Amino acid sequence: MDKTSRDKGKRGEREVAELLRDCGIPARRGVQYAGRPDSPDVVGLDGVHIEVKRCEALRLYPALEQALAERKPGDLATVWHRPNGRPWAVIMLAADFIALMRALAATNSANDSTRGEAS
Repeated sequence: MDKTSRDKGKRGEREVAELLRDCGIPARRGVQYAGRPDSPDVVGLDGVHIEVKRCEALRLYPALEQALAERKPGDLATVWHRPNGRPWAVIMLAADFIALMRALAATNSANDSTRGEAS
C-alpha cells in the first residue's frame, strides 16, 4: 500500500471516530495506540469491531472477512466504507444485524414496561 492510500485510510479512521464522538461515543483511532495489525481501526464502541475502508471500490467480502478474523470473540464485526463524495455506510453480517435489532427491541420493551409501572 502506498503512502497516499495509507494517508487516506488514516483520514477515514479519523472521520469515523469524529462521527461517533459527535454522537456522544468516546471514539478514537485504534491502531496507533494498540500497535497490532489486528487492532480495530476505531475503538470506543464496546462490543463492536470497526474496520474502516476509505476507498472507491470496496471488495466487500474480503473486508468483512478481515473484520470477522480480527474481532474479539463476541464482538460484532463491522466494515465502515465511504468513497469520495458519498456518506458512510456500515456493513455487517445479516445474522448480527438481526441479533442487534432483537436486543434493541428487548431493551425498548423492557423500558416500555418500566415506564408503564411508574404511571
